[in-house]
Amino acid sequence: MGILNLFKSKSENISRPEIPWHRLTSLEQLETIIEESKTKPVAIFKHSTRCGTSSMALRQFERNYNIPSNQIKLYFLDLVSFREVSNEVGITFQVLHESPQLIVIKNGSSVYHASHYRIDASILEKFV
Repeated sequence: MGILNLFKSKSENISRPEIPWHRLTSLEQLETIIEESKTKPVAIFKHSTRCGTSSMALRQFERNYNIPSNQIKLYFLDLVSFREVSNEVGITFQVLHESPQLIVIKNGSSVYHASHYRIDASILEKFV
């Protein structure tokens, strides 16, 4: 065991599945999301690349996410690069903009949303 291994946490040694993100980059995808949400839940993670809190929330979400990709579809929205899409997400799903933010869509409507430190990947299990 090397000296550097002494400082590794046990969780660093656990292999985690890759998060099945789909990039949300266009307004046209919102209609697709509405349709997809009629057969399985869809979650949109709105992330600001300029915000430390958003980065921490994203890391925590990814660390705790553990749902098979066939049970929910995850979209990742870089709201700095795609501000128009972010604004339309709020309008389409009637959710006040926050960042970071997790929005769950079922049957074309928002059924849950959380922001900042209230974002918890385990809540998604309630919707699958």
